[in-house]
Amino acid sequence: MAQKQYFKKGSFGRKYILFLIAPFIFTSCKEKQVGMDSPKAKPNVIVVITDDQGYGDLGLNGNTIIKTPAIDNFATESVRLSNYHVGTTCAPTRAGLLTGRNCNRNGVWHTIMGASLLNREEITMADELQKNGYNTAMFGKWHLGDNHPFTPQERGFDMAFYHGGGGVGQTPDYWDNDYFDDTYYRNGTPEKKEGYCTDVWFNEAMNFIEAKKEEPFFCYLSLNAPHSPYNVPEEYYNMYKDAKGISEEQKRFYGMITNIDDNFSKLLKKLDALGIADNTILIFTTDNGTAQGYTIDAKTKEVQGYNAGMRGTKGSEYDGGHRVPFIVRWPDGGLSGGKTLDDLVAHVDVLPTIMKLTGQTYAPTKTMDGMDVSDYLLGKEDIPNRYLVTDTQRVPWPIKGKNSCVMEGKWRLINGTELYNITLDPGQEINVADQHLERVEAMNAFYESWWDDIIKETKYSVIDLGVGETDVLTCHDARTIGYYPPWNQQMIRAGEPMKPAPFSVNFTSAGKYRFHLRRWPSESNLDLGAEINDAVPATLNAEGKVAGKSMLFKKAHLNIGEKSIDVAVDNKAGAVTLEMDVQQGEIELMAYFDLVDGTQSNAFYIDVEKVE
Repeated sequence: MAQKQYFKKGSFGRKYILFLIAPFIFTSCKEKQVGMDSPKAKPNVIVVITDDQGYGDLGLNGNTIIKTPAIDNFATESVRLSNYHVGTTCAPTRAGLLTGRNCNRNGVWHTIMGASLLNREEITMADELQKNGYNTAMFGKWHLGDNHPFTPQERGFDMAFYHGGGGVGQTPDYWDNDYFDDTYYRNGTPEKKEGYCTDVWFNEAMNFIEAKKEEPFFCYLSLNAPHSPYNVPEEYYNMYKDAKGISEEQKRFYGMITNIDDNFSKLLKKLDALGIADNTILIFTTDNGTAQGYTIDAKTKEVQGYNAGMRGTKGSEYDGGHRVPFIVRWPDGGLSGGKTLDDLVAHVDVLPTIMKLTGQTYAPTKTMDGMDVSDYLLGKEDIPNRYLVTDTQRVPWPIKGKNSCVMEGKWRLINGTELYNITLDPGQEINVADQHLERVEAMNAFYESWWDDIIKETKYSVIDLGVGETDVLTCHDARTIGYYPPWNQQMIRAGEPMKPAPFSVNFTSAGKYRFHLRRWPSESNLDLGAEINDAVPATLNAEGKVAGKSMLFKKAHLNIGEKSIDVAVDNKAGAVTLEMDVQQGEIELMAYFDLVDGTQSNAFYIDVEKVE
């Protein structure tokens, strides 16, 4: 079905364009100590990380269409890394950046299916900085767990203001969010805000910065833009509407990035106005290769957009999937001047490096995949020869060798068999493995030992129940095998049955629990059997209305371990409610419906209460 756009009037008369989507490394160092003499005043730390923006989606990297003047100019005052690598998708990168550990170790090798929950034992950058006297806050996209004990306010952030799931409009997000005038969560409590989401995140961050300007702070400004759907204020779409060489989707995508750039400019001016710019470590980076900035038509082979000459985009093991921008400025600490550095660096290096730059003593107890590269950034030494690994899993359990890339300086070993010299062949078109058999053997040997080490730590995360007044499970985190759960609200609206799948849960105390099985989330106030035609982020029908297909149920089932109950369904009720006595501890939970036509479907939302 063709994708459509329409205009939405904002609270202040501003027009927005909404784009409706269809569903669709690591060196090991244990007990390493890093530290430095503290400067006169601890530097503030701000990390701005965007979503799905690739290396080629900035003017400074050669894109002649996109408008990013603030970030381009910021790079001339900073230190740039031209050989910086991340995971190939968003949650794995963010988990690695915050912990210094590869995603296959820390529980976040996917973006859904319960494999985007950061293991409870992991220590985050926010934990470390909070422990050392920093005020900590995050804004925007968390995507490392929406339930206890995974929420950002439980992972080192004094204050968190964020959307649910991996993007605005995904299944765990507040119902009907569409990037404009949405409801977000402040430390878990819903709060409605007026304005475009990226503007909201930056405004909230700048309010926090101003409030904490007299004390050291860590601000994690983790954006959901320019992730799909490509919903953008009309004025930013209009900047590109007549541009040649890019698609309609790319015009919206570029508009979202220019909106980020304008907000980044406001942030820079705020730091200057507060007089704290010089003693603030400010980082701009992204979380994976471009999702929309570079496309090749499958039939015509026409290229649209720009990818800085690289092969691959988001999700790819080739450089286009994981080589991204990284720009850092700290004038008081010597990080300035517009230098470009070319040695191999990765997202897992950020945590140990920040610890060193901020004067912390840092003694991790787990194997770190990252290393402190502060002296390299400061021009004191080169990075020693190292191997790094990134891969794309996106499966229920990591698979050895799957979509893997081993990196060593200018070399890339892809899937154990393809070798590329990216200095001579940045597009990775010429496989030279046969000419460098010893190098291939050495890189494969490293991968073998690295895999054996990381897989010993790999484990699923388990959701705690009985912590809050109501804990909400969503099918986004069900442990499906062989199929994806409905991970966005558009898929929920489509009304396609989802094969029942378990949740890994931990009942924090024994007793009676009440379970409300839902097709729609509680805040929608919709009946189980409702059909809707009036909300925004879904498929347009022939009349231009938004359709939510009705599902009719006859029986609801709840299985917890060996215990099971079932009841008849009233489709005019908002939920089916069941109660069960459970024991304390970890167990599997399944909640599903029988439809009137005999098929089964997982409950899309399950509200869980401890009955006192």
